Amino acid sequence: MTPSELRRRWRDGEEVALFDAREEGPFAEAHPFFAVSLPPSQVELRAYDLVPRRSAPIVVYDAGEGLAERVAGRLRDLGYTDVSLLEGGLAGYAREGQLFRDVNVPSKSFGELVESTCHTPSLSAPEVKALIDEGANIAVLDVRRFEEFRTMSIPKGLNVPNAELTLRVFDLVPSPDTLVIVNCAGRTRSIIGTQTLINAGLPNRVAALRNGTIGWTLEGYGLESGQTRTFPSGAPSSAARAKAAASRWAARVGVRTIDRATLDTWIAERDSHTLYQLDVRTPAEHAAGHPSGFRSAPGGQLVQATDEWIAVRGARIVLFDVAGVRAQMTASWLAQMGWDAVVIDPGAVAADETGVAPPNRPPFPDDGIDACTPLELAAMDAVVIDVGPSADYSRGHIPGARFVLRSRFAEDLPGPKDDRPLVLTSPDGVLARYAAPEAAPEAAAEAAAASGRRVCVLAGGTAAWVAAGLPLDRAVHDWASPAIDRYKRPYEGTDSTREAMQAYIDWELKLVAQMAADGINRFRVVAPE
Repeated sequence: MTPSELRRRWRDGEEVALFDAREEGPFAEAHPFFAVSLPPSQVELRAYDLVPRRSAPIVVYDAGEGLAERVAGRLRDLGYTDVSLLEGGLAGYAREGQLFRDVNVPSKSFGELVESTCHTPSLSAPEVKALIDEGANIAVLDVRRFEEFRTMSIPKGLNVPNAELTLRVFDLVPSPDTLVIVNCAGRTRSIIGTQTLINAGLPNRVAALRNGTIGWTLEGYGLESGQTRTFPSGAPSSAARAKAAASRWAARVGVRTIDRATLDTWIAERDSHTLYQLDVRTPAEHAAGHPSGFRSAPGGQLVQATDEWIAVRGARIVLFDVAGVRAQMTASWLAQMGWDAVVIDPGAVAADETGVAPPNRPPFPDDGIDACTPLELAAMDAVVIDVGPSADYSRGHIPGARFVLRSRFAEDLPGPKDDRPLVLTSPDGVLARYAAPEAAPEAAAEAAAASGRRVCVLAGGTAAWVAAGLPLDRAVHDWASPAIDRYKRPYEGTDSTREAMQAYIDWELKLVAQMAADGINRFRVVAPE
């Protein structure tokens, strides 16, 4: 597929998914606006959920490394019937469209567009700190995931993820005289959260903490860690007020609520029109009970990182929430981002399926590769290859294990002179099992005997090794491959440099202009009356 045809489909709202076959590190350096990172290690783990329709149009590219052909071939093996390579790869696309840095670019760009269009109010870190120090009547609502909040937060912060804001705020901030300050780690979620409360008609003055915890840190202020302050569980007493506010705003944006008959029709049509069914409540609520076929996708993160759940631009999206408030507010943002997002009437479906459904993944290949137990591995003279995420390897790995990316097997696996058995592992053993045939293409039983090298996987992966009471090594690392599978986000953790944090903020502030120059986003921002 040519870049011009791909861009035409984006502009016209037609279905298409674009996958970058490189690791997340190179992907974050430069990629097209709607590209989704899907390196070889992730294909079996994520493809079926990212692209639920096997006949959906898929385009794959790289920067000349040969990875696109590998990923495209594997997607065809998994049953996808409309898989193309992007003509000219990344360089070919760059001749016609803008290349963007970082990750979750569509969502971050949209957040910046919201601020510039709606003039979303914000306060600087010094202004917020002065209010905290003087004991002003303020409420600080941190709209990130709980795990991020617990890692670092500003003083007085209360964790209320973005999707929960409209549902909870009337209980959490009963007085209209309280100044509500919304923060995240950078800019996007605080902008979206602040504008959510304004759109919902909250009578209070609301402002974002400008540049989030990054801005706070750049001013030299300290952050708290280990905090667990969060909104109370259970239905809020002001649910009716929240429902009225969400319904009013959803109607202004044009969000539809569909009935069971419409959902059944869309399910029947999902072989010709891609359909995503997502539960936007908290993961705990999802696990306690959800309608069949609906995956957990907390609404705040879905808006912040849509490309982590949805790859097919032009698809249908149905959102579920027992109260409707979170689904309506989430759908209102997705609709403004150009998605065909609707809400299912809560009374039209039964939340009678419990637990968290496992990811939709293909069966393991029937290739004759053996599995060994942790105790068998401990007694072997073997080369242990850890193909899991570099972050997990860094935190602790089987002693002597080498870190090797699946995308770099040809370059980084031991050569034929080392005829010791290869044992592949990953956190739970799943990725290792999928990758094993590529570690030794000749490892089908007969050929393995001829080559003299045995290839096997560790049953249950590194988790089984730990469960067997065997130690992990956290000190000595053997990085056979570079740790490029994960882009170091300047807004996560507490170890980013000031230069990296400032560069990230500077980049975000330029997104609106770059997005306008690109011209394919189909975003529309609805301002409050």
